[in-house]
Amino acid sequence: MGKVRVGAFSISVDGFGAGPDQDLDHPLGVRGGEMFQWAFATRTFRTMFGEEGGSTGIDEGYAARSMAGMGAWIMGRNMFGPIRGDWPDDVWKGWWGEEPPYHCPVFVLTHHARAPIEMQGGTVFHFVTSGIDEALALAKAAAGERDIRIGGGVSTIRQYLVAGALDEVHLAVSPVVLGQGEALFAGLDLPALGYAVTEQAQGELAMHIVLTRQ
Repeated sequence: MGKVRVGAFSISVDGFGAGPDQDLDHPLGVRGGEMFQWAFATRTFRTMFGEEGGSTGIDEGYAARSMAGMGAWIMGRNMFGPIRGDWPDDVWKGWWGEEPPYHCPVFVLTHHARAPIEMQGGTVFHFVTSGIDEALALAKAAAGERDIRIGGGVSTIRQYLVAGALDEVHLAVSPVVLGQGEALFAGLDLPALGYAVTEQAQGELAMHIVLTRQ
């Protein structure tokens, strides 16, 4: 059985995992993209989107590691797109174009049912209306011996942390102060939930911290 893990999730120095006011023009919230500059610069990220070049140092090592061995993903509806409430139609298929970078089943948490969407490159979006436990069970069945990545956003990661379902959490702390947004750890007692820092490294554009459930 593979791990259930968060990989390459960027947070600001003041603990926010997304900026405020997410919309079509601000998929990561206002100023949220500033936290991901370290990832945008890596070879792994650029290759995912058909670009050449990119950094090959410590940041790249963590970016590559975050994508390795993935058998399934789970994400919240906010990460899938800016639409709220009932799906008005089937037009919206995510932020990533016709070939998303996942290349495996992706389970999207939502309160509103929708038929699965098959994309190019092996990504299939499945919409799960029965909660985080059902999504995790489906992801485990799909992933087999490979890992399951909890892709975000903040609310989704917090729910799986509280449930004690995450084996590993890799955070990239970016040198950005947002002041407002979605706080990742507000009100959570990580030691009480069984998590401790087991790894840290200073990358070129971010500090990398790995929390492991003890």
